Amino acid sequence: MNESDLQLARAMVAEEADTVTPNGSPGPLKKFMAAEKKFRRTRSLNAPSPFQQFGPCGRIMKNSAMVMTIQDPASQRLTWYKPPLTVLVIKKVRDASVLSPFVQLVKWLMQEKRMVVFVEAAVMEETHLDQYPEFSSIKDKLMTFRDGKDDLTDKIDFIICLGGDGTLLYASHLFQQSVPPVMAFHLGSLGFLTPFQFNNFQEQVNNVLEGNAALTLRSRLRCIVMKNKETQNSANKKAPTNLLVLNEVVVDRGPSPYLSNIDLFLDGKHITSVQGDGLIVSTPTGSTAYAVAAGASMIHPSVPAIMVTPICPHSLSFRPIVVPAGVELKISVSPDSRNTSWVSFDGRNRQELLHGDSLRVTTSIYPVPSICAQDQITDWFDSLAECLHWNVRKRQKHLEELTDLTHSSSNDTLDSLETPEEKES
Repeated sequence: MNESDLQLARAMVAEEADTVTPNGSPGPLKKFMAAEKKFRRTRSLNAPSPFQQFGPCGRIMKNSAMVMTIQDPASQRLTWYKPPLTVLVIKKVRDASVLSPFVQLVKWLMQEKRMVVFVEAAVMEETHLDQYPEFSSIKDKLMTFRDGKDDLTDKIDFIICLGGDGTLLYASHLFQQSVPPVMAFHLGSLGFLTPFQFNNFQEQVNNVLEGNAALTLRSRLRCIVMKNKETQNSANKKAPTNLLVLNEVVVDRGPSPYLSNIDLFLDGKHITSVQGDGLIVSTPTGSTAYAVAAGASMIHPSVPAIMVTPICPHSLSFRPIVVPAGVELKISVSPDSRNTSWVSFDGRNRQELLHGDSLRVTTSIYPVPSICAQDQITDWFDSLAECLHWNVRKRQKHLEELTDLTHSSSNDTLDSLETPEEKES
């Protein structure tokens, strides 16, 4: 805090805001600064900026950790400060229909664009690739990696996914910090997050390489599992689970026949206890996945928010809620719960939460930059219409059309009551 800010703060709260009171004890201003430092945490990339002045006297104290701009989704466009050289190609596993597009794409990237192509080592072990003679000529030039063993940080310029939504989730899993731009082609079963069609991939990839593409910054959740030190076996001590998820983190009752009993805290304050099958904490991107099936609203991925959705709650009044992206959620098994709980992260790393364990969830500063086929709004609503058939219904007939139909039906009914002799007369 500089001198001008200090003077402004003192003017706001008058003489009582001095950092030290006359008797030597900390004043309100110093207490506020200490509290702010103690509870400072990661803020959302897309957090809105509050208005700074309220009337002639009201102000908001400046905070260097606060994001001061509202991001316009239309301004989020991909730019390269130098030509991209390396690309990671992720394909859907155990799907023969993806092999031919995979070979075409990899060959084109290497021979036409002169790029270094990375693929997962397991892809090279697929026997069906031997059916493509053109793949043998480029096989030895591919760079490979193994999940969990090789670090791809600062090695990849951008990512191309071939398959369904699971390929984008896998790309998010591979990069637990900064994620390269992701271009996802729809070759899977649903394709909500994969807006590109493969039939003219050369033109579309060229547009991306030239920087002519919009981006959707899909926020992720930082999830940390804190184990109870008293109940954890010293021989089985492990580092706390620390993961970024793109869709959701799910806490459920697992194989137990009893209801889950989970305590939910928001910024350290106990909000409620969840009794039911479990709880879903999701990003706006994950709002159209498990959360919407559990009754949550669908939220555009550019909205800075965290969704909290109960799974089959015991109380019918427990409706899904949306909280600001800057808060910290804490989820723990209630002390009087009859059973433990289980947690999974984007469907992975499933593990048990024992009594005394807790799960901390905040918005990460590392989003997934998803490349748009058209723009942020068009892509999302196209996905709602094509994948979820959002608001698809039989249209109501026009009033004049309905009137004509009524008259026609009435005449037909009267005619049908007349005998042939009456009609002739």
